Amino acid sequence: MTDKDRESEAGKKASDEKRKLDDALEEGLEETFPGSDPVNITQPAPSKADHHIKRKG
Repeated sequence: MTDKDRESEAGKKASDEKRKLDDALEEGLEETFPGSDPVNITQPAPSKADHHIKRKG
């Protein structure tokens, strides 16, 4: 694998990650519209009381 191939692969991974974050933000905006609170695409760690809730990972 050449340096150019590695750079291309790293760029693709970064692009995929950005697209996932953009998609999550867009979904959050659509699900909360209209709303006054800003969208947060990260989830806090579950508390002990949340052990029964399944989350996407």
